[in-house]
Amino acid sequence: MSITGPHTSGYPEPVSGDFFIRDFHFTRSEVLQELKIHYRTIGAPVRDKHGEVRNAVLLLHGTGGSGEQFITDHFAGVLFGPGQALDTNRFFIILPDGIGHGQSSKPSNGLHARFPQYTYDDMVSVQHRLLTEHLGINHLRLVLGTSMGGMHAWMWGERYPDFMDALMPLACLPVEIAGRNRMQRRMIMDSIRNDPLWSNGEYETQPRGLVSAVYIEIIEGSSPLRFQKLAPTREAADTLLDELVQARLARTDANDLLYQYNASRNYNPSPGLEKITAHLLAVNSADDEINPPELGIIEKEIRRVRQGSFVLIPVSEETRGHGTHSFPELWKDHLVELLKRSERRE
Repeated sequence: MSITGPHTSGYPEPVSGDFFIRDFHFTRSEVLQELKIHYRTIGAPVRDKHGEVRNAVLLLHGTGGSGEQFITDHFAGVLFGPGQALDTNRFFIILPDGIGHGQSSKPSNGLHARFPQYTYDDMVSVQHRLLTEHLGINHLRLVLGTSMGGMHAWMWGERYPDFMDALMPLACLPVEIAGRNRMQRRMIMDSIRNDPLWSNGEYETQPRGLVSAVYIEIIEGSSPLRFQKLAPTREAADTLLDELVQARLARTDANDLLYQYNASRNYNPSPGLEKITAHLLAVNSADDEINPPELGIIEKEIRRVRQGSFVLIPVSEETRGHGTHSFPELWKDHLVELLKRSERRE
């Protein structure tokens, strides 16, 4: 393990490590000789008199992200410090990089389009193995996920119902990805796959279609109110767009992005929502273009979750559209309430 780089003061340095799985079998029967899962932890696990870990918190990132995205002033600086909701003097925080993301095994490492076509099922299975086989965690106080990570949180609740006390999925829905959401994902994938320069994943330079994919990502993840505030003139809008595109291109590989979106193809926790027994609080924002409130899906589905509730954050100058999930200043009070009502009574 190693210590990561600079971070917000007020909580311990994150510790980085890698978990290696030999001959990992994916759901499509493909096998990877060695799968690496990178992770970071902050704090230390605490066990009760029965040997059960009582303070572990699993934080799951969104599509294209990594565990590192949580180590920021606007996230860790709001949650991890002394006296805050996830004070790392009290909680053991676990931040894995999902398959195909961050410093975990991914297509751009060398296999390109020969990398196994992983799914969310594979990603959740590996998260569970990281905890139980490598970190020795037999119970979670909380699973909190943003966007894709929120979808994984729904899956955790169904697959391992007794493993956690609480679940907090943000910026997602517990149903099959369909409608405009699916169409946008197809647009992103098709922009890459239909570009002749993609060359079946064996390109020497990033295909031009990656730019089109990034355009779609920017629109679907944006907040009209915030963008209008940041770019109130034509010149400002053009400059902001150029900056956003260049920043994304600098950290994005076409094969990795293609796989990341394709991994959602079989996601659909709706049939098993009654299996969830942990306290669950779903949080979406009203300006989320990916999960728009007018669909009315979450209000219907949450009734099937035994101890489930839902909060819709209203649009404001502080919300960030889909990206509101990464600004806990807007939802930390709901997290505190969830932790309180899911606290185990001895």
